[in-house]
Amino acid sequence: MDLISIFGIIIGISAILLGQVLEGGHISSLLQITAFLIVIGGTVGAVMLQSTVSQFTAGLKLLGWVFSPPELDEKRVIRDVIHWSQIARKNGLLALEDNVGGVKDPFTKKGLQMLVDGAEPDILRAALDLEITAYENQKKQAAKIWEAAGGYAPTIGIIGAVLGLIHVMENLSDPSKLGSGIAVAFVATVYGVGSANLFFLPVANKLKTLIAAQVVAKDMMVEGLISICNGENPRIIESKLQGFIAR
Repeated sequence: MDLISIFGIIIGISAILLGQVLEGGHISSLLQITAFLIVIGGTVGAVMLQSTVSQFTAGLKLLGWVFSPPELDEKRVIRDVIHWSQIARKNGLLALEDNVGGVKDPFTKKGLQMLVDGAEPDILRAALDLEITAYENQKKQAAKIWEAAGGYAPTIGIIGAVLGLIHVMENLSDPSKLGSGIAVAFVATVYGVGSANLFFLPVANKLKTLIAAQVVAKDMMVEGLISICNGENPRIIESKLQGFIAR
């Protein structure tokens, strides 16, 4: 569980609500179902329009990464690569066949199997780099739905504000209806700007960071497998892979 993401949302929303109270306002005045439907419904519709079904569903699934990021253990990657390199150096690449079945990650399993099958370093790198590129593009396209939502929400909030003002203008002769119309107008703007800057855009940026980390881990594995293929010394391989880990 990524606690900093949870605390970030809580602190951001709490600060706004606390500010509203300190200014003498009421939290209930920010709870407008009409404004919520206009902003969130309009934003979701706009994002769906620009996305394919696979991109939209993949983007929704990626939201889980923000609160529970995928496991990423660079030190374990180094340990595995060094272990395999020692086996290959002592008994040859074919001796790694017994290790393939125990690998759970499909990407790593594919690379290790190609290594056992005797793939040349250039071919091995080309195949794995192609898979990394496809993976990165797919994940980035999915993450873009949150970035797009951050762009659409403020504008749709303005639409909600205009609709609220139209309602006010239509009821100038009835003062009892002016308050609700003005409330929707301003609250819709708050929902649009607030959702974009407190949720949609931060989620998009967090996902970009997590995707980049996954790509680095895959690049590290590729470099390790290529080094094994070239018969490099395990200590040299370890030193090389340590360069991928941020100090």
